[in-house]
Amino acid sequence: MIVNQPRPRTLAGLAVTAFLALLFAALPGHAQESRLPSIGGSGGGLIAGQQESDIGRQVMVSIRRSAPRISDPLVYDYLSAITYRLVPSAPLQNRDLTLALIDSPAINAFAVPGGIVGVNGGLFLNAATEQQFASVLAHELAHLSQRHFARRMEQQETSAPLTLAGMIAGIVLSAVTQSDIGFAAIAGTQALAAQNMLAYSRAHEQEADRVGLDILASAGMDPHGMPEMFEIMMRQNRMQGNRLPEYLSTHPLTQSRVADTRSRAEQYPDEKIRDGQEYHLMRSRLQVHYAPSADVAVETFEAYLDRTDVQRNDAIRYGLSVAYLENRQYDKAVDILEDLLSRNPGRITFQVTLAEVRLAQNRMDDARALLKDALARNPGNYPITHTLARTEIADGNGAAAAEYLKQLTRQFPGQEHLWLKLAEAEGMARNIVGVHRARAEYDVLMGDLESAQRQLRQAQEKLPAGAPQRQVVTERLAEITSRLHARANS
Repeated sequence: MIVNQPRPRTLAGLAVTAFLALLFAALPGHAQESRLPSIGGSGGGLIAGQQESDIGRQVMVSIRRSAPRISDPLVYDYLSAITYRLVPSAPLQNRDLTLALIDSPAINAFAVPGGIVGVNGGLFLNAATEQQFASVLAHELAHLSQRHFARRMEQQETSAPLTLAGMIAGIVLSAVTQSDIGFAAIAGTQALAAQNMLAYSRAHEQEADRVGLDILASAGMDPHGMPEMFEIMMRQNRMQGNRLPEYLSTHPLTQSRVADTRSRAEQYPDEKIRDGQEYHLMRSRLQVHYAPSADVAVETFEAYLDRTDVQRNDAIRYGLSVAYLENRQYDKAVDILEDLLSRNPGRITFQVTLAEVRLAQNRMDDARALLKDALARNPGNYPITHTLARTEIADGNGAAAAEYLKQLTRQFPGQEHLWLKLAEAEGMARNIVGVHRARAEYDVLMGDLESAQRQLRQAQEKLPAGAPQRQVVTERLAEITSRLHARANS
């Protein structure tokens, strides 16, 4: 599978037309979910340092527990690359970010204290260009860098930032799950007060626009992408009639603001900046994911390729190959991917996707050979290593899969699904201590410190006294126990 979350598989003639409209116009008709706004901290004052980290940790626990996530390594790798292309140009005090990729077709992006940056899959659907997509990220990084949320708190003389962490986590949960689950745990007056603080003032929005434009220009991207993206949001707002999307209620957007942003963008050097191909490959990949069915995705991309102006468009052809993969038309997928690779030798996205097809065909040796060759040319690459681990698990080679997954958990310790996969691989390899250790790290990320403590104790009991691994387990157990005591005394 390309992404973790299942999707409905209903087929109707109208679905093809609707999805074609999405592909052509980049404006899907999906209902908007609640918009999660950006949140900043403050350098001194009410939220700073460890408090900010605690808020970020609690928000991520809420997201991991309840929000549908996309774990597709290709999409995550792209999101990480484009975000960290912008980060050096952003005036952030803390540049160590945690990325959350939410599985929702609605347009949304958010940032919260502790360096949490989240993006919905729907942002790829709505942003027709990479410049537009990056403008949303730049805007959110600007809110984070200017610590707008903390400044609003100080103006309102609000205190108890650690209590606020729970409120923020509830609001995050409500936004990404399209439900009232998060607000159910918050008293009505508190929820209303928090919601009011989360709605940015026009002054803060203008400041985030200005800083975001600077970030884009400094990162070598087109500032015009921001007013273009605002226009898309305005059109989407008009399409929804009287139902104002939460995105716009918390990020006030008016025609005058769009005009002001366009005017500011005009002040930057007029450079023709081309999109990177990878953005459009990932956009096609997610368009397949959000199609009503694999059949609809195939019909959509085939119809799109019938247009003479896009017949050689690699992103569209790649999208068709992914649709064929999802529809189990493997030979057709292979034909397209091999042709793409013949003209783009070494392109990781094409190599990984071809390996996915070989996996689906149960041709493990072919997938392994392709991926090992790619990894030799790109040591440490996340999508390649991840797909190699999948291949070894599918082929019953738990020990080999565990080695790849250990590499990935060192690189991405906050990706909980990697720890679950590592536990699976260790179990397959009959390494029970490894299973307990991997499960413990998964439990920590899910906020279940008691379970993590039990897992580590079981690992400790299975290791002989004096063994180096026992010392590592003992030290980690002491860390978890200390956190449990601190939580009990807070």
